[in-house]
Amino acid sequence: MGMKTYLKVTFSSEGARPSEIIERLQSLGFKPITGMYDMVYEWGNHATVQDAIWFADKIHETLRGYNVLFQLETFAEGTESSGSPPPE
Repeated sequence: MGMKTYLKVTFSSEGARPSEIIERLQSLGFKPITGMYDMVYEWGNHATVQDAIWFADKIHETLRGYNVLFQLETFAEGTESSGSPPPE
């Protein structure tokens, strides 16, 4: 079973342009979506929690210095709770 990582970004008027941030995140494999979250990353079938932690560090490095906040939530596919993102 695969996993999905959902990302929510909070931009600052004192930071980088939103389009620049989105481009940087897309270079990591994120796809823009609408709803509770801004983007989603779809993992392969054998991703682990360790992979998700490594990826969170990679996102942190990618956004460092751009004056944005981000929030991540990672779920095994099919385990999203009722308060989580709707199916795409």
